[in-house]
Amino acid sequence: MITQEMVKALFNYCDGELYWKVLTNSRAPIGAKAGSFNEYNKRRYIRINKISYLAHRLIFLWHYGWLPKEVDHKDTNRLNSRIENLRAATPNQNQRNKSLQCNNTSGFKNVRYHKGKWVVDLKLNQKSIYIGRFEDLELADLVATMAREKYHGAFANHG
Repeated sequence: MITQEMVKALFNYCDGELYWKVLTNSRAPIGAKAGSFNEYNKRRYIRINKISYLAHRLIFLWHYGWLPKEVDHKDTNRLNSRIENLRAATPNQNQRNKSLQCNNTSGFKNVRYHKGKWVVDLKLNQKSIYIGRFEDLELADLVATMAREKYHGAFANHG
């Protein structure tokens, strides 16, 4: 299991990136940015002792000395791994911080059109919570925003 001491012995941290502190192989000289970027899922991976780690998780461990179930990017930008943008999260909290999905038809989170009305509902701990039905889209969005604030707290993402 990787520890904070191991990570601090291997890397220097600067502006959301880890840089090799020791020579581990000929392709990763001292001072080089650690890891490789995966174009498919837009994440940086770092291999240590033949095990791949997500770079943002190693950055969290480097700073705090422990690893939560998930590490959430507050601004939802996977490329921004500055420590001030990272926070511990449960899988449910991480899901609450998602941006508007590309297949959304209303243009607003947690708002959908059904039988002539705008319906507001959201998920909380894998359960759907029905908020209400509205004739006005802007009112539905306002109610959805207030519901996210109430139920999702610090992990509420409005867009």
